[in-house]
Amino acid sequence: MATTSRSATHQLVVLAAALALVGGLFVLPKGIMKPKESRSELSKDAAATANRDGGGSATNGSKTEASSGPVPATATENNGPNSAAPHTTATATQRQELTRLLKEYNAAPNAAAKATVATTLARRYNSVERFDSAGYYLEQVALAKPTAANWQHAADAYFQAFSFASSDERVKLLGGKARELYAKVLKEQPGNLDAKTNLGMAYMASENPVQGISLLREVLEADPRNEKALYNMGILAVQSNQYDKAVQRFKELVKVNPKNVNGQFYLGVTLARTGAKEEAKQAFLAAKSLSNDPALAASVEEEIAKLK
Repeated sequence: MATTSRSATHQLVVLAAALALVGGLFVLPKGIMKPKESRSELSKDAAATANRDGGGSATNGSKTEASSGPVPATATENNGPNSAAPHTTATATQRQELTRLLKEYNAAPNAAAKATVATTLARRYNSVERFDSAGYYLEQVALAKPTAANWQHAADAYFQAFSFASSDERVKLLGGKARELYAKVLKEQPGNLDAKTNLGMAYMASENPVQGISLLREVLEADPRNEKALYNMGILAVQSNQYDKAVQRFKELVKVNPKNVNGQFYLGVTLARTGAKEEAKQAFLAAKSLSNDPALAASVEEEIAKLK
């Protein structure tokens, strides 16, 4: 599912709340995090900027609309945990359409009709970055038409919400939902490496993070060139201060895809941490050359300045 340019300018900042809440482990790469930021600063920033899942206490059943429904998306972080996500941008027209679609969904005469409306509802919720609500309605589609593709659409939406969650409760709830649905995908498609990678990362926020590492290793055994798995393993190595291992993962990643911006940036970060300053500079410059994002350019300049 596409994210906005806004999220691209905060590449890993949006994960900071989940990072702090699951023992310092990253969940899913969304953007570039300035490595100079402390964990407390990251958590504070994420609480203010990354709450795109609606912040409600539940994400299913009748509470979906209370969590992420068609309400004005103009709240700030000071409005409390049940307010609308501060960085969503639902217009009055979009909210009216969501209200109309919800009425249509509730009035649908049968499961097939509900599934048709649910597909549209999920698309509209996704457009205003209410990913948990999108996941709920995509799950209704999957329940009506239980195919691996439909289960994965729902799982991906919940995983998106999980990656933006800004409280321990939301991380656990949404991560659990993502794990439940990815398990259904893998039951039908055990070789689905994308689903297995996301399942592995969702396990990092569970009571069994070792299972997450095992799943990522299984992905790399099956496909040593898998970019998402290489990246996530590199990030996890960074978080456990295993910079030599992280360098190895990011070198493998940029060898597979030299145009992977995140890979080049974090190769620079980890090389710098291991003292390889000139190599780090080249990696940072490579990341900068691959993107027009001014936030990334600023981060690169800051990191290069530290190398002197």
